[in-house]
Amino acid sequence: MTDALVIGAGPAGLMAAEMLAVAGRSVTICDAKPSFGRKFLMAGKSGLNLTKDVSPDDLLAAYEEAAPPLDLILRAFDANAVQDWARGLGQDVFTGSTGRVFPTAMKASPLLRAWLARLDGLGVVRHTRWRWQGWDNGVPVFETPDGCQQLQAHVTVLALGGASWARLGSDGAWAVFLAEKGVPLAPFQPANVGLNIPWSEHMASVLGQALKGISWNVGDYVSRGEAIISAQGLEGGGIYTLSKHLRSGAPLHVDLLPDWDVAKIVARLSRPHGKTSVTNHLRKALRLGKPQIALLQEFGRPLPADPAQLARLIKRLNIPYAGLRPMDEAISTAGGVPFSVLDDTLMLRNVPGVFCAGEMLDWEAPTGGYLLTACLATGRWAGQAAARFNPA
Repeated sequence: MTDALVIGAGPAGLMAAEMLAVAGRSVTICDAKPSFGRKFLMAGKSGLNLTKDVSPDDLLAAYEEAAPPLDLILRAFDANAVQDWARGLGQDVFTGSTGRVFPTAMKASPLLRAWLARLDGLGVVRHTRWRWQGWDNGVPVFETPDGCQQLQAHVTVLALGGASWARLGSDGAWAVFLAEKGVPLAPFQPANVGLNIPWSEHMASVLGQALKGISWNVGDYVSRGEAIISAQGLEGGGIYTLSKHLRSGAPLHVDLLPDWDVAKIVARLSRPHGKTSVTNHLRKALRLGKPQIALLQEFGRPLPADPAQLARLIKRLNIPYAGLRPMDEAISTAGGVPFSVLDDTLMLRNVPGVFCAGEMLDWEAPTGGYLLTACLATGRWAGQAAARFNPA
């Protein structure tokens, strides 16, 4: 028996456990993996982008259709609050040129250690290798190293992650247990994920190189982020931002010179270049890098001899792709628990006393600090609400 149970020890679960403990509830937190915060630590390998230093309105806009149900939650724990929280754990932060906020240590492990120490100080009981197996007559059941265990609780917060990076704990296996309770779920879909592109041998020389200073376009959506040419296709923030719109197979175009208009490109291409090869002419006249030229030749050959036609191709080059990379490679997922089945406290309407938080909720956002911010904010919101809950 425990007063409050948190299942899932990522950022949302840890935040919920902290809120419950601060409120005076006796808390047990369980996770299926051998240690806590494994996906959190993986995010730290690239610097741990905590949040985006923008206004509350701009922060909220990044969540698009999920903005209304997240409005109060994110305003209660916005970008400034995330930074204050990190500092409160002894981790100084800084804001980069793009507004992304990182811990000065540029990794997650010091912050996680301090956070777990705080939870220990609050008396939170931690169980690892406890894999949730649903409910038996309303009591949570776990598969553990010591066999099947049941742990009854007055209140429960589920913070089980999405359905990507299964090896780190987010496998979406929890969906069947909620479905058994009659909770309708939105299908999982990859978000912030790369593209499959079957390159020709022509691209071998630029694999691993970055496409910079370009603009990706899907309909009215534009991304100025860079991308990496991988053996499988394209990866990187510039592509991840558009993955929501690419899931349906919408056409993708790239503007290789977004800061130049067609007239300027035509003027440069019209300069005499004698016996200089087309590749060198593109490099010298337009300052295109090797990856950009390779991409242009991959999908634009035979290149038009007419400068105006070539300029238009450079400004709108079609990028054929063969779908998205597998969901387990996605940084995050869409789908999960719809806000429509939750009340304003993030409690399941038809399972009283059970709250949901983090990536298992049906929202998505681009990389850049938005993912972690919403996980922390929803964990805080659900934990505070769970602390106030008293079963009838």
